[in-house]
Amino acid sequence: MVNRVANSPIVTIDLEEFYRFEERVVFDLKDYLYQELVLREKDFRAALKETDWSQFSGKLVAIDCTADAIVPNWAFMLVGTYLTAMDIEYVIGDLKTLEQYLFEKALSKIDVEKFRQRPVVIKGCSKHPVPMYAYGRILSIVQPYAKSIMYGEPCSTVPLYKSPK
Repeated sequence: MVNRVANSPIVTIDLEEFYRFEERVVFDLKDYLYQELVLREKDFRAALKETDWSQFSGKLVAIDCTADAIVPNWAFMLVGTYLTAMDIEYVIGDLKTLEQYLFEKALSKIDVEKFRQRPVVIKGCSKHPVPMYAYGRILSIVQPYAKSIMYGEPCSTVPLYKSPK
């Protein structure tokens, strides 16, 4: 028997393979605001010094403020300095921003040469959440190199792109 799938020139991209499994947490500045409205710099700095930053070790952190308050940019950045000192990966933004960052970081390391003049299938189903951002980003990375791009599962793909001859 001949394994036609193994001998196929088609390259399949499963975005789920780029998913990171570390726990995602939010560092919420709301908890550091006076009456959840105002940031008092002196109190904020003192509270950050007292924070047990090891609780974030091994986790991915989104630095956000869920209160309807105006918080200066430097406050988010100051939290980032503590996380960086502990070698903790973070973004300033919500959990959606964190997911986009993680996928961008992973997708930027792809060797595009393996797609040169080959048909590509971007797999559709996944058990883990893949943000829509990742689908658009992988398409923009692969399209300049691929012979064609399809979306879906091997049994039913939807054509998206065919390079001009």
